[in-house]
Amino acid sequence: MSIGIHIIADLKGVESGKISNVEEVKKIMEGAVKAGDLTKIRSHYHQFTPEGVSGIILIAESHLSFHTWPEYGLVTLDIFTCGPTEKAETAFEYIIDKVSPQSVEYKEIERGMEYPRGSQKKELEIRAV
Repeated sequence: MSIGIHIIADLKGVESGKISNVEEVKKIMEGAVKAGDLTKIRSHYHQFTPEGVSGIILIAESHLSFHTWPEYGLVTLDIFTCGPTEKAETAFEYIIDKVSPQSVEYKEIERGMEYPRGSQKKELEIRAV
């Protein structure tokens, strides 16, 4: 049992037209939040010149962040959610479906393994480093 799941991914071989423009990327990322049934708090996107987009979506469950390099056909993606693992996986699958990469390299990391969902640690242990 863990606090949440963290998906870290490189989506490679993406058509540059799908990831060059902030409006196109925003549709995909906002769609992923809806598809995953995640709770959006706020988002911020940045359009680079001449192309490329970075952004973050703060969600009640944690965050989605991404950076695009259209000149390399690359999207780097970070999805961290607490709660049901399926929500993060659904959002991830939605993004993959929309950008159609030629390959995907990713890791799923369970976060906070020593703190099962619903429990609270009663005392803080401090160690010198």
